[in-house]
Amino acid sequence: MHTIINSKRAPEPIGPYNQAIQAGNTLYISGQIAIDRQTGLLVTGDIAAETHQVMRNIEYILHEAGMGFRNVVKCTIFLRDMNDFAVVNQVYGQYFTAHFPARETVQVARLPKDANIEISCIAVGY
Repeated sequence: MHTIINSKRAPEPIGPYNQAIQAGNTLYISGQIAIDRQTGLLVTGDIAAETHQVMRNIEYILHEAGMGFRNVVKCTIFLRDMNDFAVVNQVYGQYFTAHFPARETVQVARLPKDANIEISCIAVGY
């Protein structure tokens, strides 16, 4: 059994998938890019602003599932340019206080909508 999780505050999926799936106490969050749900537009031009938008989108989905960043156990960060790593890392770190998840960061050739960053997560309810 699993439950589909979709937040009205996070952007709608741009393909045949859901924002997240909860299986038991584990939440699998689909990769989020910097789309602002209110405008429907991709935040561009500044990797810090893009990263904040991605993290807000993840936060909206976590809250919809009754969780927060403290529940995140694993993240994958996809970057178009590894030169953005330091800025992304600094912004990302603002969303986790004491419980840092496992993580990898990889550079990719291209992301949906030509985004500069995409992050997916796995969270566990306690």
